[in-house]
Amino acid sequence: MAKYLIRARISVDGVVEKHDIIGALFGQTEGLLGSEFDLRTLQDKGRLGRIVVNTKVQGNKTIGEILIPSNLDRIETALLAAMIETVEKVGPYDAEVKVTDIQDLRIEKIKKIVERTVEILKVWGKEKTPDLKEVVRNIQEQLKAPEPMPYGPEGLPAGPDIDKSDAIIVVEGRADVINLLKYGYTNVIALGGARRVPDTIKNLASKKKIVLLIDGDHGGDLILKEVLRTLKVDYVARAPPNKEVEDLTGKEVEEVLSKSQAVFEYLEEKVRNGDREAELLLQVQRKLHKLPEELVETETITIPNAVVEAIKGIQGTLESIQYLSDWSEVKRLPVKDLVTDLESAEPEKVKVYAVVMDGIITQRLIDTASSKNIKLLIGARVGKVQYKPQNVTIITFNELLNY
Repeated sequence: MAKYLIRARISVDGVVEKHDIIGALFGQTEGLLGSEFDLRTLQDKGRLGRIVVNTKVQGNKTIGEILIPSNLDRIETALLAAMIETVEKVGPYDAEVKVTDIQDLRIEKIKKIVERTVEILKVWGKEKTPDLKEVVRNIQEQLKAPEPMPYGPEGLPAGPDIDKSDAIIVVEGRADVINLLKYGYTNVIALGGARRVPDTIKNLASKKKIVLLIDGDHGGDLILKEVLRTLKVDYVARAPPNKEVEDLTGKEVEEVLSKSQAVFEYLEEKVRNGDREAELLLQVQRKLHKLPEELVETETITIPNAVVEAIKGIQGTLESIQYLSDWSEVKRLPVKDLVTDLESAEPEKVKVYAVVMDGIITQRLIDTASSKNIKLLIGARVGKVQYKPQNVTIITFNELLNY
C-alpha cells in the first residue's frame, strides 16, 4: 500500500489520449531533479505506483485528473507534486497541471478503523459495558501488517501486489517479507530458503524489474552470488553491515532501497576492486539481460569546431541540438522535450546522427538513441545507467572540451 496519493488536475488545449499525458509527465520531468528522481527510476524501485490518468473531452479541450501513488517520504512527495506542475505541453498543445490534493492514505485507513471502532462500541453498548482491553486488542489486530500470502506453485511468501507492480523486491525469507509489509512494501516476495532460485521468481524477472534486497552479513554475500548466477537482477540493495532485513526499521528500509545500485554498476565496482568472481557474475548478468559480453569499439568520430563552439554556447541554457551526419543542424529544443521528440521521430525521413544537450544523459535517452540509430550523444553529464549499447557513443562536455 502506498503512503500518499497525489491528485492533480490537468487541462490541455487540444484533444489528446491518456498515454500522451503520461508520456509528457515522464518526458518533461526527466532530469529536472537528477536521474534518481526520474519517474521511471522511482517506479522501477517500487517507490512510485502506477500513474493513472482519467480524462474527458470538452469541446476542443481535454481535461482530467492524474493520480500518482507514492511511497516517498512527505517532503519528497511534495517535491514530486511540485515537479509535475512544470509540465507545459502535451504533444503540440499547451497544457496546465495543478496539484489539488496530497492524500495521506495511512490517515484514511486509521479513520476507517476509528469509525469501525465506534460501530463496535455501539453494538457492544446495547449488550454490556465493553471491556476496554478487548477494544484495544481489537484495534491492534486491525492495525497489524497483512500476513504474507503464498505465491506460485512453490507457495513463496509474498505481498498482495506482486502481479500489479512493475518492480518486485526479492528478499531471502518469510520474516523479511513480514517486516517489509509492516512498512507498506506490498510488492515483495521471498526466495523461500530454497538452494536455487525458484522458477516462479525467474518467471517474474522475465517481465518485471527485480530489486534484490539482501542482509548486510556474510550470509547475504552468499545469497547474492547464488542469485546473480541464475536470475536476471536489475538493482541490488543491501542492509547496513551486520544487519538483517527482518530487523530494519521503516526509515532504514527506505534508506537502503533509495541507495540501491543498478546491477551492472554494482558488479563493475567490484571488478575494479579486484573481485575476480564479480567478473564472472557480470558476464552471467549480461547474458541474462541479453547484452553483449564486451562492447565493441565504435567508429572514429570527428567533431567539427563549429559544433564544439555550439556546445560552449548552449552551456547553462538547458537546450539541445540535433545534427545530421554531415553536421548540419536539424533543430533545437528544450532538453525536457528531447526524448519525446526523438521517440516520435521517423528515422526514414530525418536521420539524426548526433545529439548535443545541456542536460543529463539518462538510460531512457540512450535506449531511444539506440533504437533510432543515433550514433553520438554529447551531454553535460551521464546519469546512472544500467548499460550502454554498442551502437551509441557517449561523451560529456568535460571530456570533449578538456581533450
